[in-house]
Amino acid sequence: MLLTTTSSLEGIKIQRYIGIVTGEAILGTNFFKDIFAGITDIIGGRSATYEKELRKAKEIAMTEMREEAQRLGANAIIGIDLDYEEISPGQGTMLMVSVSGTAVLIEA
Repeated sequence: MLLTTTSSLEGIKIQRYIGIVTGEAILGTNFFKDIFAGITDIIGGRSATYEKELRKAKEIAMTEMREEAQRLGANAIIGIDLDYEEISPGQGTMLMVSVSGTAVLIEA
């Protein structure tokens, strides 16, 4: 399945616009991960823990969106938009990734 953030496909004809498809993933991080990420934030540098969790959430959300498009008969998704949020409901932190795009049928 072709996936793109652009709203058109150069040299490829879109035969039919099927509709909006979405995927979401919310992953919790545990207390110890939060502490180590906090230390990294204080001393500087990248937080490999959060980067790993964000990649995992992105893959889950993208897979969910792709599966929805396939169920609808699409063979491509255009105009993909990824959004990242951090949710802190009381204790711990949750990472949310939402993705949306337009499912289309393109020339094979």
